[in-house]
Amino acid sequence: HQRGEPGRLQHAFVPLDFPGSARRFIARLRPGLAIFFETEIWPNLLVACQRQGVPTAVVNGRLSPRAMRGYRRLRPLMAAALGQLHWLAAKSREDAERFRELGMPISRTDMAGSLKYDLRVDTAIEVQSQQLCTRLGARPVWVAGSTHPGEDEQLLAAHAALRHSYPEALLILVPRHPQRFDAVADLVGGRGMRLARRSREEWPDERTAVYLGDTMGELLLLYGAADLAFVGGSLVPVGGHNLLEPAAMGVPVLTGPELANFADVAETLRQGGALVEVTDSAMLADTLVTLFQDEAERQRLADAGLAVVATNRGALTRIMAGLERLLPPPSE
Repeated sequence: HQRGEPGRLQHAFVPLDFPGSARRFIARLRPGLAIFFETEIWPNLLVACQRQGVPTAVVNGRLSPRAMRGYRRLRPLMAAALGQLHWLAAKSREDAERFRELGMPISRTDMAGSLKYDLRVDTAIEVQSQQLCTRLGARPVWVAGSTHPGEDEQLLAAHAALRHSYPEALLILVPRHPQRFDAVADLVGGRGMRLARRSREEWPDERTAVYLGDTMGELLLLYGAADLAFVGGSLVPVGGHNLLEPAAMGVPVLTGPELANFADVAETLRQGGALVEVTDSAMLADTLVTLFQDEAERQRLADAGLAVVATNRGALTRIMAGLERLLPPPSE
C-alpha cells in the first residue's frame, strides 16, 4: 500500500537482498509500513527501511528449533537486523524467546498468538462439504491432506490394512504439490486399488478405494467431507502442515511424529485432547480401525478441535492493533 494512494494495492517482487537494490526498492515504493511474515527477515531491506524512516514489523513471527540452529551461526548479522525492527508479534512464547536469543529487544516484542487460529471457514465451503459427505454415503471416509513422496506409500499401506476391517472404506488422498498428481495416481493404480480422480469429475462408486483430490484450493472442502483427517508432511521429515484446517472443519485430526513446523499448534491441540498421534503406517491403520469403531470418540475429538480453534482466536485483532500504532498519521 503506497502513501497518498488510499485503496490501491500494488504487487511487486522483492529484490535480492543487496544494499543497493533494497535501497532503490524502498525509495521507489515509498511504503508507510513494511510488514514481514514469520521468518522472512531480510537484513538489507530492514536497513533500507530504517534509513528511509519506514516503520517495520514481523508478524506471526516464528523460529523453529531447526531454523534456530542455523541462525545462531549468524547471530551478529541477525542481531543487527532485528535491532532495526520496530515491533515483533511472536507466534508463541517459545518463538519470542528464540528471537530474543538472536538479539530482538524484548521491549519491542509481544506474544500475539498464531494467525492460523483465525481461520474462518466460508459458509459456501461448509455447504459443499456437507453435499459431498452426503453423496459419499455412509461408508467410512478418511482424508490424507498435503502428502509428500515417501508418505503416500505409507498411507496406502494403512488404507489397505483398514479395508481388511472395512472393505468399503474410502481414502481421499490430496498430494501437497500438483506436479505429483499423475505420479500419485500411478502409485495408487500400481497397488491394485480402484481410483477416481476429482479433476476428471470421476465419481467414487462402492468399489472405489481412493478418491484423488487432484484439484487446487479444495483441501478444506475435502477435509470437511470426511470422518477423520490425517495431515501430511508428518510421516516423512518435512515438519508437518496445518493441523488447524481439519480441526476448524469439525473433523478429528490425526498426524505423524514429524511436527517441527507446527510444534506449538500440535502442543495446543494435544493439551486440548484434540490430536491423535501415530508413529508409522501400522499404527495409523490400527488407529483408523479403532476410531471408525468408536463414533463417540470421533465426536469428542471433533468437538475438542473446534474448541481449541475457538479459544485461541484473536491474533489477527491483536496484530492489527499493533500495526495501527506503527502507521504514520494520514496526510491532510
